Amino acid sequence: MTVALIAVLLIPALGAAVLAVFPSRLDHLARVVGTVFAVAALVPIVVLAFARDDARFSYSALQPWAELDVSWVPALHLDFHLGIDGVSYPLVALTGLLTALCCAYTLWRVPENGGSGRTLVALLLVLETGILGTFLALDLLLFFLFFEVVLLPMYAVIAGWGGADRRRAARKFVLYTLFGSVLLLLGVLTVTVAAGTGDLTQLTGGLGLSRTTQQVAFVLLAIAFAVKAPLWPLHTWLPDAHTQAPTVGSVILAGVLLKMGTYGLIRVGVGVAPLGAEWAAPVLGILAVAAVLAGSLICLRQTELKRLIAYSSVGHMGFVLLGIATLTATGLQAALLGNVAHGLITGLLFFLAGAIKDRAHTGDLADLGGLRESAPRLAGILGFAAIASLGLPGLAGFWGEAFAVVAAVERGGGLWTTLAALAAIGGALTAAYFLRLLRKVTHGPVGTPVSPTISGAEWLAWSPLAALTLAVGVAPALVLAATSAPVRALTEAWR
Repeated sequence: MTVALIAVLLIPALGAAVLAVFPSRLDHLARVVGTVFAVAALVPIVVLAFARDDARFSYSALQPWAELDVSWVPALHLDFHLGIDGVSYPLVALTGLLTALCCAYTLWRVPENGGSGRTLVALLLVLETGILGTFLALDLLLFFLFFEVVLLPMYAVIAGWGGADRRRAARKFVLYTLFGSVLLLLGVLTVTVAAGTGDLTQLTGGLGLSRTTQQVAFVLLAIAFAVKAPLWPLHTWLPDAHTQAPTVGSVILAGVLLKMGTYGLIRVGVGVAPLGAEWAAPVLGILAVAAVLAGSLICLRQTELKRLIAYSSVGHMGFVLLGIATLTATGLQAALLGNVAHGLITGLLFFLAGAIKDRAHTGDLADLGGLRESAPRLAGILGFAAIASLGLPGLAGFWGEAFAVVAAVERGGGLWTTLAALAAIGGALTAAYFLRLLRKVTHGPVGTPVSPTISGAEWLAWSPLAALTLAVGVAPALVLAATSAPVRALTEAWR
């Protein structure tokens, strides 16, 4: 299984290197080759699923299903330590799937106002390598390095293939992310210097770190991850980045890149500094509910399609943060499931938003309308994605948000009960702005004409996400079965 673990990172990285030497005149062939590499990366990801063996799992510490640990830079005590378990595997699988779908999407549709499709696909593969490395890294310094790999490729995707104001949005993304990176490095160094190791399997539970050290480290790490997620009030780079990014950029950004923040908060922030997390939990809970309410209220005022979907992510990530803030097994399960559900649903929503903008040449809600009459199948899929995002029972969006509220109630006390009630109100507001969106776009007066034809590439990109949204909604155990053991391990390690 070590070979499969290496292949997960090696295949997309090799694909990006191969595309870099392709001649520009073979642009379409390069995109085909890049898509083949992206699909091939799914093979070791599927193989790793069969490495899981609950009988071997120790609940006293995290034990990866598959692991690679070799010395890399001995002078810095830096190990090339990779591993996968139930916390990381669902996000690894989601990353592989979305990257493959985005690469396949470029075979038929490349933004006209950008560079070559070959370069775009190569950047997507570099992004995949960085994101996968972040989810697989079990050494803090290695985690930081992979965390930073995604910065320049995403900047290039936005600035190279985005909308009219793409360069400003890309610069804003970089500046915010660099701010978070500085804090992340300080947090990583604080922990590694104090503990004498960066091994996450050893550090989980605190490894004897003093309360003060854990509090300082958690503040640094939490702010850094809040920027990436992004969590309110550090979210202001997100709407511009989403609005200006090309369709595939928005899908990767919303689907998996944001999850690097919430994953890091669980794996590194809470895992390494549990005393700091416990100390900061009430503040995290308050900020989480503020994000839910602020995101929903802002969405009610939005007049641009992609911007509305972008702000909805702020609210959804607020539910994820609320689950984490409870520091309960139920809350962490809710957060991990919410991560996966948001990736599936919002990835689908951005694919659909891109399709609508490509057809209508506008994302202004005032100019869209009557989609039910002009493009009924497109309207139907948009309706499905919207009701999934608003948390309809039976679809993936319901479980994470509902159980985040349940976890807050279980935590008990006046503060957490109040936060649970306010979060539930935020959930109702989510339904309000998505129903407003459908009223304007699908049921409103006919606006800009929209072609009803849906291409094979679009069906290919949308169908897996729609199917998985339904599957996870009906059978959440598809995700929970993998996450339950490591969540129990995390909570046991804190005690």
